[in-house]
Amino acid sequence: MAPSPQDPAAAAPRRKVSRHRGEGQWAAGHHTPLNGNEQFKKDDDGLNVRTRIETIYSKRGFDSIDPNDLRGRMRWWGLYTQRKPGIDGGKTAVLEPEELDDKYFMLRVRIDGGRLTTAQLRVIGEVSQEFARGTADITDRQNIQLHWIRIEDVPEIWRRLEDVGLSTTEACGDTPRVILGSPVAGIAEDEIIDGTPAIEEIQRRVIGNKAFSNLPRKFKSAISGSPLLDVAHEINDIALVGVEHPEHGPGFDLWVGGGLSTNPKIGVRLGAWVPLGEVADVHEGVISIFRDYGYRRLRNRARLKFLVADWGPEKFRQVLEDEYLGRKLLDGPAPEQPVERWRDHVGVHRQRDGRFYVGFAPRVGRVDGATLAKIAAVAEEHGSGRVRTTTEQKMIVLDVEGDQVDSLVAGLEALDLRVSPSPFRRGTMACTGIEFCKLAIVETKARGSALIDELERRLPEFEEPITINLNGCPNACARIQVADIGLKGQLVVDEDGNQVEGYQVHLGGALGLEAGFGRKVRGLKVTSKELPDYVERVLRRFEAERADGERFAAWAARASEEALS
Repeated sequence: MAPSPQDPAAAAPRRKVSRHRGEGQWAAGHHTPLNGNEQFKKDDDGLNVRTRIETIYSKRGFDSIDPNDLRGRMRWWGLYTQRKPGIDGGKTAVLEPEELDDKYFMLRVRIDGGRLTTAQLRVIGEVSQEFARGTADITDRQNIQLHWIRIEDVPEIWRRLEDVGLSTTEACGDTPRVILGSPVAGIAEDEIIDGTPAIEEIQRRVIGNKAFSNLPRKFKSAISGSPLLDVAHEINDIALVGVEHPEHGPGFDLWVGGGLSTNPKIGVRLGAWVPLGEVADVHEGVISIFRDYGYRRLRNRARLKFLVADWGPEKFRQVLEDEYLGRKLLDGPAPEQPVERWRDHVGVHRQRDGRFYVGFAPRVGRVDGATLAKIAAVAEEHGSGRVRTTTEQKMIVLDVEGDQVDSLVAGLEALDLRVSPSPFRRGTMACTGIEFCKLAIVETKARGSALIDELERRLPEFEEPITINLNGCPNACARIQVADIGLKGQLVVDEDGNQVEGYQVHLGGALGLEAGFGRKVRGLKVTSKELPDYVERVLRRFEAERADGERFAAWAARASEEALS
């Protein structure tokens, strides 16, 4: 019988009963999309958008692009809309995406292992000059990013890049991103093992493979056999670093679950030794765990680091072995502490074949298309056909004969590319910042470059290795938490009570086997205008108070708040 109007059951509104559907893990049977990102990925694989770009959007223009393609699937091909000019940082979090979008794109060229021929570098330079208003940034993930790209030009850009073996496939999106590799793989005198064959096999198996093109979030990989640990292995989803097994010889130590952003975590060792021939199998196993068990309900918990933190290394290794590899991994040693403080390969170094490689430092990774073409020309003039990008926004010319080194160095220095840079030029890194990035709150590239000039002028005798990383927002693309001086962009109040661009300061972060996150002093924020004064003040106190041989990170950990302010 239906309830009467006086029945409380009729008068009270019915409360919707919601059922917790877990974390959206496919392995638990949770295939129903739990947010908009998961829905558009289920509706159509991101890799399929290329056909629409080539046949529809490039012909009909920006306004013809479907919103789920524009702010979603186009990332699978390295395309992000860039920030509309003139929008200040205070509006970043309050405007709708369509209000922030410019009708131009950032295009990311993926460079696995940082490996480039001079012919490839020249083509990137030409594309930059013809289609990107001359822009080019070397990233801390060994890629090169271009800006001001029109959708109408994308098919032609792809044609030119692919004609020389380059790609933008899965350079962005919820995909296996670029595979970091030692930029001196196969040539360094002190190399433990060359990871290049593994990187090539992973590329063949994984990149562009629809079995791995719908991950919970991005997936970052790093492989290096260098004793310098030169791929920031501690902050990747998976990393394999060179070690010497006492019984089985050279191989790789396996790490998983690293990452920064707003919830940073250092990766953990699984205690497993992996021979070169099994690296691609292990990589495929780890990425498959992420695909199947990764959290898809909330985007801010969808990185592998959260699953690793919940499971712990023992369970993760067991699942990898039992469910994905079908065999046990050998136990192995941890990598040794690097001898060198710098891991960027800047300077002149002998190769194992008797020739030399020459590493150099642009300003905060910013170059331009004309400069890239000139680097290719200078390298070729001195007998080299190979260049490399590094994870520190630097570049390297390989295979230089001894009698060509000095003239090569002179040619690079003439382009303002320093082979013997100051610690400030060498150690300052910056993300894209508010100039192009829709997430940014403050300027980074120009400010980082100006900071270098000021510190070189004010502290010309300073020689200690120091890293100064500037980020335009909290997402840590420039690795602020693991820098000696990490600067997270935000709006701050100046002495006159005005809201201006500034930075929250992190002090004493580090990578290496003593990896850790920087210290935040309560209330310590600086305006952009005050930044040179602040950094100079802290570095002078460090020089005055440090113990013999003490690193900045160690000093910052023990220094008083007054000394750090």
